[in-house]
Amino acid sequence: MSLSNELIRAYTDTLKEELIPAMGCTEPIAIAYASSIASHALGAYPEKLRVGLSGNIIKNVKSVIVPLTGGMHGINSAICAGIVSQSPDRKLQVLCAINDVSKIREYQNSVNMEIYELDTENAFEIYIEAENCGQSVQVRLAKRHTNVVSVLLNGVDITSNYHTENDQVEKESTDRSLLNVRDIVEFAKTVDLEELRPLLESQISMNMAIANKGMEENWGACIGKTLYESGVKDVRTRARAYAAAGSDARMSGCELPVCIISGSGNQGICASVPVVIYAEHLCVSRDTLLRALIISDLITIHQKTGIGCLSAYCGAISAGCGCGCGICYLKGGDFYEIAHTLVNSIAILSGTICDGAKCSCAAKISMAVDAGIMGMDMTFSGHQFYSGEGIVTKGVENTILNVSRLAKLGMSETDREIIKIMLGK
Repeated sequence: MSLSNELIRAYTDTLKEELIPAMGCTEPIAIAYASSIASHALGAYPEKLRVGLSGNIIKNVKSVIVPLTGGMHGINSAICAGIVSQSPDRKLQVLCAINDVSKIREYQNSVNMEIYELDTENAFEIYIEAENCGQSVQVRLAKRHTNVVSVLLNGVDITSNYHTENDQVEKESTDRSLLNVRDIVEFAKTVDLEELRPLLESQISMNMAIANKGMEENWGACIGKTLYESGVKDVRTRARAYAAAGSDARMSGCELPVCIISGSGNQGICASVPVVIYAEHLCVSRDTLLRALIISDLITIHQKTGIGCLSAYCGAISAGCGCGCGICYLKGGDFYEIAHTLVNSIAILSGTICDGAKCSCAAKISMAVDAGIMGMDMTFSGHQFYSGEGIVTKGVENTILNVSRLAKLGMSETDREIIKIMLGK
């Protein structure tokens, strides 16, 4: 089976759009990015700020440490760090421009700021109103972490000042409905790697660096180190531990970038680190590792397309299922084995809730990786979950659709209740 040039281009562009670097948890960084636009547009630190956030943004920022702030955490810190940076050109690495943490604290103590929950149907939306010396600016981001919808300075539309050619590609992103498991596997097996090689090598380099950092030092709840030190040190444990350790470090403010996927650094770590660990253990070629990563990445994106960027459904589960498929390929699996690995792993942990970015994300990543590997082990042992058992149905694509329905429709009220609980309502 050969893929059309149009499909090859679409899958290549999808990876380019998704695999981008980010410093820190992506929701606080998106807030910092929007805030930096406001500060940059005014040409000064705002004297007054009014910041509206969708409930899912609030959920994912409330408890996480913002990197390069000296240990500060939460929404207020992300806003103030972005204002001080005044470097929107750096996008999701906007905080790398900060060279004096004391300026963040000084500004935080002086600014008049109101933060409120937006009444919006968008799971992802940020709206900032900022004023300084009679000047005013309004900044709106929606649906994606760097999707600048509008920037108004004193009522004049200056949005184009904050768009680049790449932003326009992202705003009108490649049609994700073209993704399906059979074509993903064929694409990974046959695509010329040269165009994607730098991107995938960067993913490996960044995400393994933060995983190693998490294993070397004490970060957060030390899930990765605890798992590794208390368990059998086989490849399965190493894969789970190193992926968890990357999240340990990231959720606790580690100042290393991560290559994200589906808008999430935790998903980026989960989809890549276990595949790298298994590739090293199996002594496969570098190209085989890169092709396995393509499978893991695209299957993760495929699952998340129907679920949405932010929801009550833990995204690490999608990435854990994806990495199981990538590992399956490393062990000689083709479409049949990869499809069954995905269905098996989906059946194990689907429905795990997302209650915000925090230290316990590392534990969920560990369990998600284990589910992906268990799904693969079942397949190679000749065992599987069958249609009619829970949300599993005939055909891998139909099972993926069931997960989308569960997450987007079935868990929408769960999402609202999680947010209420976290806000003490």
